Amino acid sequence: MHTRPSDDLATPDTAAPAPRPAERGGPRRAASPWRGRVMAAGLMLAALNLRPAVTSLGPLLEEVRDDLGMSGTVAGVLTSVPAACFALFGLTAPRLARRWGPGAIVCAGLAAIATGLLLRPFAGGTVVFLAASALALAGIAVSNILMPVIVKRWFPDRVGAMTGLYSMGLSLGTAAAAAATVPMTDALGGSWRSGLGVWALLAAVALVPWLFLARTARGNAGGTDTDAPAGAETAAAPAGAPAMRITRSPLAWAMAVFFGFQATAAYISMGWMPQIFRDAGVSASTSGLLLAVMMAMGVPLAFVLPRIAARLRHQGVLVVILGVFGLTGYAGLWLAPAGGAWAWAVLLGIANCAFPLALTMIGMRTRTHAGVVRLSAFAQSVGYLLSIPGPLLVGVLYQHSGGWGQPLALMAGFMVPQIVAGVLAGRDRHLEDES
Repeated sequence: MHTRPSDDLATPDTAAPAPRPAERGGPRRAASPWRGRVMAAGLMLAALNLRPAVTSLGPLLEEVRDDLGMSGTVAGVLTSVPAACFALFGLTAPRLARRWGPGAIVCAGLAAIATGLLLRPFAGGTVVFLAASALALAGIAVSNILMPVIVKRWFPDRVGAMTGLYSMGLSLGTAAAAAATVPMTDALGGSWRSGLGVWALLAAVALVPWLFLARTARGNAGGTDTDAPAGAETAAAPAGAPAMRITRSPLAWAMAVFFGFQATAAYISMGWMPQIFRDAGVSASTSGLLLAVMMAMGVPLAFVLPRIAARLRHQGVLVVILGVFGLTGYAGLWLAPAGGAWAWAVLLGIANCAFPLALTMIGMRTRTHAGVVRLSAFAQSVGYLLSIPGPLLVGVLYQHSGGWGQPLALMAGFMVPQIVAGVLAGRDRHLEDES
């Protein structure tokens, strides 16, 4: 009999006394310096691979559409596939992590990314292309869910700093794929297949430290196994208090809605922003660079923003600031898409830093490892489900209106519930306290 996803995510934590403040996030690991460096390197390399499968496609979307015979609506479906895969496959991450350990699942996820990216260039039609993309995206999905878990377990005293590190790596990989895909395609003969397939090499490189970490994470002396099953972690709820279903938590829903709308904005940007600039008369290579600028804004900000957020009791002010940048960027795209292209790319790049902020808030809104697994899985899976219609609606509006006025109005409209949910999620409270 199959277990419902909501029940799986709501597995009660083992009742135990609440940890002292210094112990929140679980026991600190007595790891050797070299192991800590390998962990940090593995975290960074994994992060570099969590977006190129998506952002490498945007600058070449027109070529892929022409070659495979996609309509604008089908292309809109294609830009919604990442969110759908992240939601559906992300639901399996907690169960897999309990069975095999987060490190082993991230390792398997990177292998799936490399395999999917290697197979995608051989697609002879839309269905095969989508299937290969789905394999890579499944690997990204489980890794997305488990990154906050791994940070909380391996670096419990540096959640903000390490979240910033892997968020910076994620932004760097996103920007590099957007900027380098077209030049690499030209250098490799001009075929989109070569330009997309080359990113499988980066995922293969990232596998190296994770093969080591997945093999050695278990069986450490002293009971300090960082990859112990999530259910082994203790809860911070009062002894004897029943564990509340995650679906009844106002905090979890606020996090999910905030995560969902920021993901909507991100995947609309990654999937459609180069096309917006190209339709305004900007060249394909420059459009790719503009997307790269948007993504590159996350490199410094993703490192700084989590540190700032970790020092604030309420992160709502950061949510509002990022939302204002986003609304300004969309207004600029509507008024002068080509004339102010670089300015709009910078503004929207700043707005997209809601992603590392959301990840930081997931870690801050929980007291235990088990809590962060539950909240991360619920917020990201439900959030990605909520984000699926966005890119598709943009494609439909673009197809039927023949311009970008209506799609841009929709993008700006999505920013309002993102701000409201982010302010609610940013309040100083914890998931375990709602039990």
